[in-house]
Parts: sequence; C-alpha cells; structure tokens
Amino acid sequence: MASILCPDVPSPGFGFENCRRNALLENKGLAFPKAQKTGTTIVGITFKDGVILGADTRATEDTTVADKNSEKIHYLAPNMYCCGAGTAADTEMTTQMISSQLELHKLNTNRIARVCTANMMLKQYLFRYQGYIGAALILGGVDTEGSHLYMIYPHGSSDKLPYVTMGSGSLAAIAVFESRWRKDMDEEEGKQLVRDAIAAGIFNDLGSGSNVDLCIIKKGEVDYRRTYEEANKKGIKQGNYKYPKGATNILSTKVVEVEDVMVTRIEPERMDTA
Repeated sequence: MASILCPDVPSPGFGFENCRRNALLENKGLAFPKAQKTGTTIVGITFKDGVILGADTRATEDTTVADKNSEKIHYLAPNMYCCGAGTAADTEMTTQMISSQLELHKLNTNRIARVCTANMMLKQYLFRYQGYIGAALILGGVDTEGSHLYMIYPHGSSDKLPYVTMGSGSLAAIAVFESRWRKDMDEEEGKQLVRDAIAAGIFNDLGSGSNVDLCIIKKGEVDYRRTYEEANKKGIKQGNYKYPKGATNILSTKVVEVEDVMVTRIEPERMDTA
C-alpha cells in the first residue's frame, strides 16, 4: 500500500506494470508484433566421463542468413559452458552476465561454482523478465558432484536430463538421441552421436545450417572444437544455366529512338592577378 501512496518507493518483488500496460493497449485495439521465429539446433548429452554440447552455426534474420559461422556455445566458467538458442543478442548478454557472477562467486569463495549454482542464477534471471528475454539455453558442466546437464526455458523453468535438444531443429535432433543414446557411452561414440544430431537439424530445418561445433567437458579438462565439421558444404552445380538466344519467346518489341545531344563544357577564363 505504501508504494501506491508513494510512487517513489519501490515495491518488493517483481513488477508487472508492463503486463497491465500491454493488456490495456490490447483492449484499445493496438496490434502487437508477432513472435519471431528463430532458427537453431543445440543439443547436449552426458557420457561416461562428462558432458558433450553441440550446436550449428547459422544465424538468421527472418528468411535471411545473417551469419554463416555464428558461435552458439558460450563460456560460463572453466568447468561449464552453455548453448544458446533464440535471440542471439539475448543469449550472448545473458551468458556474459551470469559468467561474471560466477567469477565473482569464485573470487569470494575461493572455489569453482557448481553447475546447479549456474542453473539457479540463469533461471532466476530469466524468470524476472517473464519470457521477454528470448534465451533458450542448454547448460552443461562437471563439478565435484559429477556431470550435469540442464535445459533452461526463456520463462525461467528448467529440466535436468541425460540428453536434451532445443531450437527449431530440436525435433530432428531428438529423434537421433531417442534411437541411439545409451548410458555410459565413451567419448568417441558421444561425439559421433552429437555430430549426427546436429547434422539432422542442419539438413531438416531451414533455420539451421553451416558447421557443427562441439564442446567436450570432462573433470579438469575442456575441449572446445570450433568448426568440428563442415556439414553443409556447397556442392558443384549439376545443370547448365546458360540458355541459347531464342530459347524464350519474345511477345512484343518496342524501339525508342534516342537523340544524341552534344554537350560542350566551356572553361571559365582565368584572370591574371600578377
């Protein structure tokens, strides 16, 4: 009640003034922008020694490919990384902010943060904005408790699973995991499985494409394979696109005579000031 009488005093908890404002504008007939469809395939699995994260590298703006080699696996801490799908700016800034918080946690406690700590920081930050930050994340890492893999939704909920996929190519990728994933896979099997899942998204989703990035996280070791494989190589054109003259029928012809006009430039006389 104090915040209503005194607008300068902030009220505790989250503020939902914008939600009420949006509902009021909608009742007045204002057309709201439609949700943007984003394109990405990001995946993660647990294996015998740790976690493997994977992502494609295509960034799109509607139907335009804006970046063919975008980096979608972001650093959080020495023992954990995070894949991002959705709005590229949101995923980049969200992971950078949480990474800075984890570094401060390390400096204050003199120990590396656990993966569940990063998961809590990410979901609390996203819940604060009620889904308006378009960041769908896959968090993977190894700590003193073992290997951990989380999927975090833009509105702030999360799941802990042995294998996860997110993005517009997630249905193609999850089909590969459902049929081939098994517990305690070795590293080579895990890398091949993640590669195949990303490739399924690349070849079956228009919003995903270009290369395959992998990040293998084990206890005390991280192997980030930037451009692990160029899955979508540009092939050689099979057909001949040069057509002989007369291949297309000419329906009508109009000739416009153009008169040549001679233009002579006259240089101004220079005055002798000597």
